[in-house]
Amino acid sequence: MKEIKQVTWRSPSNIALVKYWGKKSGIQISANPSISFTFENCYSETSVALLPKETKGKDIELRFYFDGKSNLAFQLKMIQFFDSIKKEFPILTQYGLLIHSANSFPHSSGIASSASAMSALSMALCDLQEQMSSRKLSADKFLQRASHFARLGSGSAARSVYPYIAQWGKTKHIKGSSDEYALPFEKNLHKVFRDFQNTILIASSEEKKVSSRVGHSLMKTNPFAKTRYAQAEKNLKELTVALKKGDLEKFGAITEEEAMTLHALMMCSTPSFVLMAPSSLTMIQKIRAFREETKLPVYFTLDAGGPIFTCFIPKTSAKR
Repeated sequence: MKEIKQVTWRSPSNIALVKYWGKKSGIQISANPSISFTFENCYSETSVALLPKETKGKDIELRFYFDGKSNLAFQLKMIQFFDSIKKEFPILTQYGLLIHSANSFPHSSGIASSASAMSALSMALCDLQEQMSSRKLSADKFLQRASHFARLGSGSAARSVYPYIAQWGKTKHIKGSSDEYALPFEKNLHKVFRDFQNTILIASSEEKKVSSRVGHSLMKTNPFAKTRYAQAEKNLKELTVALKKGDLEKFGAITEEEAMTLHALMMCSTPSFVLMAPSSLTMIQKIRAFREETKLPVYFTLDAGGPIFTCFIPKTSAKR
């Protein structure tokens, strides 16, 4: 069937430095502000094509392929997402949709594939809607709109529309911050962080044991939730200062504390989950021992998946 219009967008995943964990009431509203580095080489590439509709009415007609194969589970999730935003995107019911998506990294491994996938998809939809309506936004407004809709699909996806570093969640510490969309933080970034070297180590080939959606919901009854949200606000305030000043030691201390806190929260939830792979704990010990021995500013973080272990080091130090 001949395509009417097609666009392709590539969007990277991201790794939170101050973690988003727990939700407020509303659709994908974070219980605490977060900030993240954007990966360069871990991305999703998504093509969205508009086709003539085969049936009349407001039903969504979608064919979805992941890595070249039909994926019904993903397709059903996508239809649910499209149903929630179809008023803002008339093209979703005016045309048939053909979507191809692929990742440059393993799915469900601990790297936020939903962040990159929903970010790429949202930018593609915003692009198509603009082209079909001839209403063009400024570059800043386009990204803000894409960030808003990406958030509705996956909270952390709000941050993935921006390169380098992004902040999401209303906080008094950052002017213009919002629960509805993320903000770029690049202009405030010290030069030492602009060429940070990031290494991702896959500690285990197993898929993560519990979805992020379930993990977020467990914060509603977590006995340490209130303390955690206060900690996140404090860490965000101090980390943004460190990012502006180029304070590597403070950056490392907060980033590692956030990683360990995230996993501690899951261990203290009901039911309890241990998401940190044994090999990740070994890596933590080796990183800390290496840092102590060499005095090189090498730091780590982990996301909720556990098997993915991310190391940071300044480019100048990496050459030594």
